[in-house]
Amino acid sequence: MPGLIARITRFTRSPQGRRTIESARRAAADPRKRAQARSLFGRLRGRR
Repeated sequence: MPGLIARITRFTRSPQGRRTIESARRAAADPRKRAQARSLFGRLRGRR
């Protein structure tokens, strides 16, 4: 799947990709968002 990896790499280097990455970093730094994500992943793991 080198095509998929190349497309992802190209996206992360684009201005839109950089904005998306920065937005995700800000959300990860927010304690409330981090708790929401932890709760969601816990529920997903519990269903298996």
